[in-house]
Amino acid sequence: MEKKVIAPTPEAGLKTTLIGIVISTILAVIKALGGIFGNSYALIADAIESTTDIVTSGMLYIGLKWSVRPADSKHPYGHGKAEALIALGIALALCVAAVIISVESVHNIQTPHKAPKPFTLIILAVVIITKELLYRFVIKTGEELDSGAVKADAFHHRSDAISSGAAFIGITIGIIGGPGYEVADDWAALMAAVVIVINAWLIARPALGELLDEELQPELNIRVREIAAEVAGVVMVEKCHIRKMGLQSHADMHVWVNKDLTVEQGHNIAHAVQDHIQSILPQFAQIHIHIEPDGRSDI
Repeated sequence: MEKKVIAPTPEAGLKTTLIGIVISTILAVIKALGGIFGNSYALIADAIESTTDIVTSGMLYIGLKWSVRPADSKHPYGHGKAEALIALGIALALCVAAVIISVESVHNIQTPHKAPKPFTLIILAVVIITKELLYRFVIKTGEELDSGAVKADAFHHRSDAISSGAAFIGITIGIIGGPGYEVADDWAALMAAVVIVINAWLIARPALGELLDEELQPELNIRVREIAAEVAGVVMVEKCHIRKMGLQSHADMHVWVNKDLTVEQGHNIAHAVQDHIQSILPQFAQIHIHIEPDGRSDI
């Protein structure tokens, strides 16, 4: 008998989000002060990116709270789509941060300024390690919950680590190169903005797919069909469509049964299929089953 999967609770996502907000706030302050006193716009740009972390993590916290609300008369399928909307909001916030960083970087490239101070490299090294560890912590929860918004938040932390890495390289070049290489710091910030936009697209793409009820996990569809076929009385699963609603999924299925069965017997098979799928894949909130008579020829 197949082992039942225990579905993670939304509280796990809320916990990682709060931890991310606290850490991002501390790092944003440290990077902003380091950039101001260390004469590094790349570090200031990095602080801006961390500030968007705080904003988007706050959005995520509100979104998760909203998405797990139970279904009601106006929202019979629940409020799960709010989670995908939050993921899109995070992607948009990343793009805004990238534009702000790019504009200021171009301005600084055209304006002569002093080279960054060496101590800024220590700050960036600490930030890179901290943000990468935070990414791994959050992405693990996002994968367990199969939450696009939590995964988006994780990638936001990684984009912060990447932008810090770019700043580290730029500042290193500026310090070692000496006069004439000060702009390396600003070019690093500009490159970081490009990476941030790429991450924004990687976040937005699956969120759009969820909002448009796209088949995001073909392998899950195959697995659901296999599980349904294990139920006694099921001749064949003709159709199976799956949509994701936040942390939960919904399935619509056409199941073939013996054409000589009574309505009650077909009804019981449908319930057996639903119970069997939900016992193995508890992320399915609802499974709508249409019973069809066996359509194969008797010849």
